[in-house]
Amino acid sequence: MIEKHLNMTDEELVRGCIKKSPLAQKHLFDRFARKMMGVCLRYSNDKDDAEDILQVGFIKVFENIESFKGSGSLEGWVRRIMVNTALNHYRQNKQSRESLDIEVVDYLVDSGDHVSEGLNAKEILKLVQKLPPGFRSVFNLFAIEGYSHKEIAGMLEISEGTSKSQYARARAFLQKLIQTENAL
Repeated sequence: MIEKHLNMTDEELVRGCIKKSPLAQKHLFDRFARKMMGVCLRYSNDKDDAEDILQVGFIKVFENIESFKGSGSLEGWVRRIMVNTALNHYRQNKQSRESLDIEVVDYLVDSGDHVSEGLNAKEILKLVQKLPPGFRSVFNLFAIEGYSHKEIAGMLEISEGTSKSQYARARAFLQKLIQTENAL
């Protein structure tokens, strides 16, 4: 019986989750949790923060599963919920986060444009997590998720120019972090 559930199609998973089947919910979580944790880590300051986002995101998935129409992939639909949950988390905690002094950012951004190769995915993720929250959100949405600056502006309630500027600064900030890491 359990083996049958391990091979459930996306459609069967969705139907089971609509019926509030704990087994279907567990299987959906097991199928996507690892990938979605990676998404949440890119938007968070640390693992605990990412786990909170992941948990809230999956609650939203289960609460809204009936709205999945099957026109795209289930994974893509779940990913969009995780990204939106991470962005909501960022917006809700925006006032309480430390802001990085713009002069410090300008100093770090003024460095050369050389990026060293040879960093693995975990090292890059740690560097992305060091970005100031606004930079990190724009960087993730543009460079990784593939949203346009116009879409990002709407999501984050900023201007399109601010999105472009934050992305450019995020890239330069990351390059400086990579140079610093390689110099150690």
